[in-house]
Amino acid sequence: MQLNASHTLHMAREALDIEASALLTMKDRLDDRFVQAAALILGASGRVVVTGMGKSGHVGTKIAATLASTGTPAMFMHPGEASHGDLGMIQAGDVVLGLSNSGESDELVAILPVIKRLGVPLIAMTGGLQSSLARHANVVLDTGVAKEACPLNLAPTASTTAQMAMGDALAVALLDARGFKPEDFARSHPGGSLGRRLLTHVSDIMRKGSEVPRVAPEASFTELMQEMSRKGLGATSVVNAQGQVLGIFTDGDLRRLIEKGQDLRQLKASDVMHANPRTLRDDALAAEAADLMEAHRITSVLVVNAQGELVGAINTNDLMRAKVI
Repeated sequence: MQLNASHTLHMAREALDIEASALLTMKDRLDDRFVQAAALILGASGRVVVTGMGKSGHVGTKIAATLASTGTPAMFMHPGEASHGDLGMIQAGDVVLGLSNSGESDELVAILPVIKRLGVPLIAMTGGLQSSLARHANVVLDTGVAKEACPLNLAPTASTTAQMAMGDALAVALLDARGFKPEDFARSHPGGSLGRRLLTHVSDIMRKGSEVPRVAPEASFTELMQEMSRKGLGATSVVNAQGQVLGIFTDGDLRRLIEKGQDLRQLKASDVMHANPRTLRDDALAAEAADLMEAHRITSVLVVNAQGELVGAINTNDLMRAKVI
C-alpha cells in the first residue's frame, strides 16, 4: 500500500475546504437562537451539563472543558451511563447541552423525557432540526452540514468540526458577557505558562533578607566588590540608613570603570553607583520584571516596598527557575 503524494494532498485540501465551507455556512445561519442559548446558560445558577454519544460525546467533553476554563461551570455526562444513575448529576439550576448530529442517538433520546421531567432547560446542538432531540429542546442550535469531509460521507468529520466551533462560539460569547479577564483564566490554569505569568508575583520568587546585596554610600570600593561577590547577583544596591535605594552598581559598571583606567582603590560606593535605578514593587507580577529587564536590557532589578525601602532583588535566573520566562 503506497501513497500517491499529489492525490494525498488533494484529499487533505478537499477535506479542509469542506470543513471550512461548513463553518462559514453555519456562521451565516446564526440567529437569535444562539442569543437565547447564551442567555439560558448565563442565567443558570448551576452548571452546563454537556452530553452526547460517540464522536459527539468526544466533542462534548472538549466543550465542557472549554466552558469550565472560561468561567462557565460545566461537566460532561455520558448518555449511556445517565440511564444507570448518572442522571443524578443534573440538579435544579443546571442547563443541559445535548449534542447529536442526527438528533436521534438512541442513548441520548432515551433520557430526553427524564431531562424534561427534571424541569431543566435543554439546548440542542444538532443537524436534525426535526429530530427527537430538537423537539424536546428549549433552544436548537443548527450545526447541520451539507456533507462530511469523509469521501464516503459517513465518518463524522465536518459535523463534529461544526459542533466544536459552535461550542467555542458559545464559550467566547459567555466569557465576554461575564467580563472574564486573563487573570480569571490564569486561576483555572495555575500549572500552565500563562498561569505562572499572571499569578506569580515578584515577592514569590525574589531574593530576600541577607541574600540581597547592599552597601552604604560611604562603603569603600573593596567592600562593594566583596558584597557583590558574596551575594552572586552580579550587582549590589546602595542604600541609606533608612533602607531606601540610592543607587546600584553592576558588573557592567565595573567593566566600564576598568576600561576608563580609573584608580578604583580610592572610590566609594556613592562615587561609582548608578543613581536612581529602575526598581519594582514587591507586589508587581513577575512577568513585569521580565518585561522590564527585556525592555532595558538588564539582568537584575531591585525590589522595593510601598515606602521605597529595599526588600529584595530579582534577576533573570530567578525568573527562569520560576518558569516565568
